[in-house]
Order: sequence, then structure tokens, then C-alpha cells
Amino acid sequence: MKINVKGFEVPALGLGTYSLRGSRAVEIVTAALDMGYRHIDTARMYGNEREVGQAVHHSTVDRSDVFITTKIWPDDLAYSNVLSCADDSLRNLNTDYVDLLLVHWPSKSIPLSETLPAFEQVRKAGKARLIGVSNFNTAMMAEAVEQHGVDIACNQVEYHPLMSQRRVLDRVRDYGMMLTAYKPIAEGQVLQEPILNRIGDQHGKTAAQVSLRWLIQQQAVAAIPKTGNVDRCRENLEIFDFSLTTEEMDEISTLQARNLRLLDVSLGPVWDQP
Repeated sequence: MKINVKGFEVPALGLGTYSLRGSRAVEIVTAALDMGYRHIDTARMYGNEREVGQAVHHSTVDRSDVFITTKIWPDDLAYSNVLSCADDSLRNLNTDYVDLLLVHWPSKSIPLSETLPAFEQVRKAGKARLIGVSNFNTAMMAEAVEQHGVDIACNQVEYHPLMSQRRVLDRVRDYGMMLTAYKPIAEGQVLQEPILNRIGDQHGKTAAQVSLRWLIQQQAVAAIPKTGNVDRCRENLEIFDFSLTTEEMDEISTLQARNLRLLDVSLGPVWDQP
């Protein structure tokens, strides 16, 4: 299953690599590629771009078949720093381009008017096929697109069945973008939800698999579950042999009233309310 965004096809399910380090990162990314993952998410802050690049480079999967996302930290969003960080990420990843380059978090001191032209320059130079943002609220998305006229392809945010991102998702769709969901199983908290477990039992799936299916079955939504366990990695991938009914999708959506935001750090903007 793929999402068409800005003329590119993005695998709807990817592998998140936050907290994976060293040989373990190489092992997990290699195993993920072997079992069928074609979307790998990393970031400069994760400290594992080299390991991700090593796994992709030595894989039997062609580089052109792997969608790689990386991100630039807010401290490095000045124009010249964006350019140098992008080049450094390409060296780390051992590739000529990334498929998606994101602003990791909005900066409180460096304006988008300086950051976004640098991202555009990286894209125009062929070093990133798509550019986007992460952890932006709707007001910041509007500033990027409407005020600065930048063709951003993605907003990566926390999203799972236990919280709503309706406002962000509506704006993403208005702009022809995609939403990439991190923490898509709410750090395991979905496993305790009776609704998800009951629906999972009906399909022979786990609550986590139901949660991932609920996400990617929505228009313009991708999910990047993170795991350091090969078996869990395989389990997360096994969500394409069933689908949820409209009634099941709607029932799961009622859980969003919980509004459980797991990551609400000081780096973030004023989050949109449901």
C-alpha cells in the first residue's frame, strides 16, 4: 500500500529507528528490508544515519526502492546550516539523495523565512526528492505553505487511536500532503484497549496491528512504528492481509476522545486542540 504525494509514491508503513544504535540498528534495518519494508525513517538527532545507510547500502534491495526520511534538528535551521547538514546526512547515509527531508521541530529563534528557502535549495539540487516538516501545528503549516509558498509534502506528528489529529489531518489533505504518524501504537498503550483487542480477535490480529491498520487505512496517512525486536518488526508488517470495516474504523475513532498526547515537550508549538 502506497500514498501518492506530490508525484511520488510513499510506502504507507515504515520503520521508525529512534533509539536504535550501533550494530543493533544495522541488524534491525537489514532485517526489515529483508522482510519487505521499503520505508525507513531516521534523523540526525537519532545518531544512527550511518548505520541506516550501511544497512541500505549492503542490502539486496535497490536503493531506488527504499524511501529514506531524515530530519534536521532546530538548532541547525539557519540557511547555511541546513545546506551543510543535508550534505552531512547524505555522507552518513551513503546516498546521493534522501527521499524526504524534514524540519525535525520548529525553531523558536530561526524563522521559517530563513529555513524553508534552504530546504527548497536542497530539493532543487536533487539532494532531497521531497521536503517537509515535523511537529508543526496547523498555523505553522499555513505559514509555510500560504505565506512562504513552499511545496511541503509531509507533516510528521504523533498520531494513534488514542488521540485526535483531525485539524492537522484536514489541513494536510487540503494542501495535498501526507501525515506520517509516529508513536502509532501509543507506546504500547493500545494493547490495553478492549475495543482494539475485540476487533483484533475478530480478524486474528493484535491490538497493535489493528491500530496500524486503522492509521494506514485513512487517506494520506503513513505510520512508522519503532521497534528493536525482529519478531515485532515482522508483526507490524503483517497488516496488509485484512481490512477494517467502516463500522470498525468509526468505533476505533471514538477512542480519540481520550486525547492522550505522549510527547508534549517544550520544543513543541501550541498544539491544535481536537
